[in-house]
Amino acid sequence: MPDRTEPAAAPTVAAPSGWQARKSAATRLQILEATLRCFTKLGYFHTTTPAIADEAGLSRGAMLHHFPTRTDVVKAAIAHLHAKRLKAFRAAVEGLPPGENRAYAALRAHWDQLRHPLYAVFIELQVAARTDPELADILAPAEAAFARELRQTAREVVPEWNLAGPQFEIGYELATCTLRGMALKLFAPGGAEPSEDFFRYLEKQLADLAREGRSMQPAGPRRPAHDTRM
Repeated sequence: MPDRTEPAAAPTVAAPSGWQARKSAATRLQILEATLRCFTKLGYFHTTTPAIADEAGLSRGAMLHHFPTRTDVVKAAIAHLHAKRLKAFRAAVEGLPPGENRAYAALRAHWDQLRHPLYAVFIELQVAARTDPELADILAPAEAAFARELRQTAREVVPEWNLAGPQFEIGYELATCTLRGMALKLFAPGGAEPSEDFFRYLEKQLADLAREGRSMQPAGPRRPAHDTRM
């Protein structure tokens, strides 16, 4: 009689427990924060996987378990930093007491991010991406996603900008491009912080554009001449 023994079932791989999942997430975060510190200390080109593992206090094998290649960890670190910047920007404006100038606070919150040493790393990444196609493939979509999220977050935390119509886009580009230019100046030898008058002037230009945009909005429907309702 032929042997009809059923084949042994494949071993079941247990799903990570809650504790294991939390430990894995904590280790990933530890690696990503270490990567950002390496970017700041060493620059992009000298941020290697051994350097990151050493900064994180992990074995290289433990790090490679989470991020098998340098490209993997660089991509994840850029996404992690973008998320941190958006969270900090939102918190700086949403935490204001009623009556505070939210547009001015948004300008200062964005500037606080641009003056941070990690923004100098972004400049380095952008320059490196010009001749590094692999880095360009990582950086371009990440930067585009961040720009979309920052624009949307600005609309949400400063409600008056939502009423500015197309003038919002002009104001947004004016503010972000001006502040990025000031950041480049700050990082240059002898660079200095912009004055308080600079921020007040820039905020006034944005307020003028917002008012102009509101005045351009179409009026509500007019009543017919024979409509006698009060």
